[in-house]
Amino acid sequence: MKRKDFFLRWGSVFFWVLLTAFAAAQEPWKEVRGDHFIVHHFGEESFAQEVLRRAEQYYKQIGEDLGYERRSAFWQWDNRVNIYIYKTKEDFIKNSGRAEWSEGYADYTKKAIISYEWGKDFLEALLPHEITHLIFRDYVGFRGEVPVWLDEGIAQWEEPAKRKVVRSVMHAYLYDGKGYTIKDLTTIDISNVPTKLAVNLFYVQAASLVDFLVTAYGPDNFVFFCRQLRDGKSIEAALPFAYPTQMRTVQELEEKWKAYVGGSS
Repeated sequence: MKRKDFFLRWGSVFFWVLLTAFAAAQEPWKEVRGDHFIVHHFGEESFAQEVLRRAEQYYKQIGEDLGYERRSAFWQWDNRVNIYIYKTKEDFIKNSGRAEWSEGYADYTKKAIISYEWGKDFLEALLPHEITHLIFRDYVGFRGEVPVWLDEGIAQWEEPAKRKVVRSVMHAYLYDGKGYTIKDLTTIDISNVPTKLAVNLFYVQAASLVDFLVTAYGPDNFVFFCRQLRDGKSIEAALPFAYPTQMRTVQELEEKWKAYVGGSS
């Protein structure tokens, strides 16, 4: 055997031995299981159990808010949502391929939430946010285009801390003469918004509009409205279907929302 062939052959064998040994050395995922979620984790079981407890709690609350709880046996048994919790942010970024600023995300196709163990903000912000995205899309569907502000607005609104302050913050924005028209809000590409203030305004206004629609007129009308948009209607065309006696135009929606928030019209 030629020397070059020897090194190629045995070098390849050595590489696969190392790779196999490395893979075998990786700590396997541990699991805790609930009615609607399976939490996969590497860290302390106490944190995973708290994630599971909060997830089940959020599932119930979000389901009640959107009328989803009437759909029995969803997200159970083999259809449970998988939550993957890496031990550190470095592990999460390395294994998920996400950007450095990412704290976690929902994978719609795999019905999973992926993040890392980062305490209070994960439990009280990211977890309900991503669960809402999954429930909302499971309920409304993926055909057509639901505007980003509705998708993000409902997810923001379901974060307990944000729901408490969104109305007062939006009131302050409107008092200062800040705010998007609904037409502008619907067409904005949030990835290209130039300033942090403009981004914050987008998310606050989105949550405020959802707060108004769900609180003032109920979840059934809200979901029906979103389904009209999903099926290809414009906001102007969808409003008379979902809110035939309350508001039939975008202008009426804006006026009633501003009155609800208490801002200037």
